[in-house]
Amino acid sequence: MGENCKHEHEHKECCQEHHHEHTMVEKKELDHTFDRVEKQVYILENLDCANCAAKIERKIQDLPQIEFANLIFPTKQLQIVSNTEEEMLPILQQICDSMEENVLVKKREYKKEATGVSHIFPQWKKEVLWILAGVVVWIAAMVVQDVSNESSFIIYIIGYLMLGWKVLKTAGKNILKGQVFDENFLMGIATIGAFFIGEYTEALGVMVFYRIGELFENIAVARSRSQIMEAVDLRPEVVNKVVGEKIEEIPANEAKVGDLLLVRPGDRIPLDGIVVSGTTRIDTSAVTGEPVPILVKEQDQVISGCVNLSGVVTMEVEQELKDSMVSRILDAVENAAAGKPKIDRFITRFSKIYTPFVVILALVVAIVPSLITGDWNYWVYTALTFLVISCPCALVLSVPLAFFAGIGAGSKQGILFKGGSTIESLQEVKAIVMDKTGTVTKGCFSVQEVIVDGNTTKEELLALAASCEQHSTHPIAGSILEAARQQNLTVETLTDVEEISGKGIFAKSENQHILCGNKKLFEQYGVEIPTQQIEQAGTEVFLAREGKYIGRILISDEIKSEAKNVFTQLKKLGIYTAMLTGDEEKNAKDVASQTGIDDVYAKLLPEDKVSKLTQIRKEKGSVMFVGDGINDAPVLAGADVGAAMGSGADAAIEAADVVFMTSSLDAVPQSLKIAKTTRNIAKQNVIFALTIKALVMLLGLFHMANMWMAVFADTGVAMICIMNSVRILYLKRNKKESGKK
Repeated sequence: MGENCKHEHEHKECCQEHHHEHTMVEKKELDHTFDRVEKQVYILENLDCANCAAKIERKIQDLPQIEFANLIFPTKQLQIVSNTEEEMLPILQQICDSMEENVLVKKREYKKEATGVSHIFPQWKKEVLWILAGVVVWIAAMVVQDVSNESSFIIYIIGYLMLGWKVLKTAGKNILKGQVFDENFLMGIATIGAFFIGEYTEALGVMVFYRIGELFENIAVARSRSQIMEAVDLRPEVVNKVVGEKIEEIPANEAKVGDLLLVRPGDRIPLDGIVVSGTTRIDTSAVTGEPVPILVKEQDQVISGCVNLSGVVTMEVEQELKDSMVSRILDAVENAAAGKPKIDRFITRFSKIYTPFVVILALVVAIVPSLITGDWNYWVYTALTFLVISCPCALVLSVPLAFFAGIGAGSKQGILFKGGSTIESLQEVKAIVMDKTGTVTKGCFSVQEVIVDGNTTKEELLALAASCEQHSTHPIAGSILEAARQQNLTVETLTDVEEISGKGIFAKSENQHILCGNKKLFEQYGVEIPTQQIEQAGTEVFLAREGKYIGRILISDEIKSEAKNVFTQLKKLGIYTAMLTGDEEKNAKDVASQTGIDDVYAKLLPEDKVSKLTQIRKEKGSVMFVGDGINDAPVLAGADVGAAMGSGADAAIEAADVVFMTSSLDAVPQSLKIAKTTRNIAKQNVIFALTIKALVMLLGLFHMANMWMAVFADTGVAMICIMNSVRILYLKRNKKESGKK
């Protein structure tokens, strides 16, 4: 690609708009009011109960010092905005102690969490030993029962206290704190009730399987967290710093701007920087989703998170760890997890009603039929099964975990969702509207033809255009400057240069007035342009001196190779597509005919795009706009879903709901696929959990279910929902995309 292609997603406007003003808009509101306020972030270690997490969040939110609180269970992060300078850590710890034992509140620090099975399993060794001991006692009690009922009863009591003491103790503490309907209380009542009706074996057995289920559930949650964080946390722990002729291994957060780092084959690029020696190929797929490795050499910039495939290179640090791409991606993913979708908020509200309702239903089932039939054992046992399955943990846990996994799956493919609500909104999209330059096309312009009028030579015309364009960062300007450089033309410095948004440049050269821009600029100054048309499609830049037309330069852009396939996929999904551009209608229609875009709206100024988008929304429904995230910021903010193409520039991340780190259009249908799968899995989890619980209750009424089934309906269903959620991480690309790899 030419030099101008390096900036194909920076400061570009739709083709014929040519020049632009840097319009910045406020970031679109996400799920809450405090997105632009600095938050305090804490980590809640040992937080294993999703239902307890929801209660902790509500209690913290009720504090008078707290303006906003958001507890993200999948990441164990607590984000707060306070209205006081008071140290909040002791207060937060006190609240957590009142809700769940062993939860430790710590201020977030730089520390990459250990992940993997080797880290997860050791912390539960003590729990495993207690469960094994309980199982041995349970089996012993059943063996002794055939010989002596009294002896077996004592052994059952010993086994129950071994396994149930922690549950009963926690339940008692919570009752004193005013928390009655938690899983410890419900399980305690259910198993003690089983003792009272003579079901000793089942009482201890249910406690055994409850503790086993809890253990596996905690392991599944921790493993799921690890899998998701492994996918998105690409931060290095250490880097190899070059000091003279020595290599020193230092913590990554201690590396400073200007430090030299050695990167060997197989290593990830640790921080953002520039190559100072060596040549290699790097795999950018972890950051951008692009499957094809790229060649880098001296003076080329490299971004953190990419993998060095071949040569040894030395790089100079340009961004410290906290500012490098790997940290920005992690922050974006973690902030996205804080944006709760509607279904999550619904489940949180539903869980407050669900447990009391089932408990009341259990009381009714225990008393009313017993008074009628006199069979107290039968109906009390049935009521006890209701209590076991009345805990809403599977529901409260499965939805946020599904959406967090979806956000992680997107990150693996270079797609950054700004929140769970964005994933939900993508499901409602009926129309996709795109910018042209750098989105449907590559944004790599090149001069195709220079056409002069009068006595001006082609070289003079090109040099004059380059003089006008030398301070512009627009890709079209870059192509003109590149053409002038290749011909070794002299580019003079002009005075009184005025850039007219969406039209072009008015400048002075040796007391002569120069116009360089599109037809709208010439119409504004009343300069006539010859009527003859150029058959070749492309963007025309017109020039005039002293109010007289002197020639034009034809510049063309290349359509992205995957564009046609992408629009075919979107058409199969029943999605209407349109393109908004400032380019001439002829060029726009040429692009549309080659790609299969449904409608094209050409010769639009930035403000025209917003009104056209509003019109499309009224006619078609929810609209997704795909642009570069800088000059298209007003349209991105105005769309139902704004998607920014490019390398994740700050303005793009601010304005858009979705950021495509890759420049490939394949990310558009892929984001829809991830969104659809995520929401489907969340719904599957909710429907599955409620169906199993309702089915066990119904079977219990007919004496076809026991407390073992009730335990499965609680902890077993939770584990299945967790595993179902994490499978989003292994979502495959479609075959045509995979074929590129």
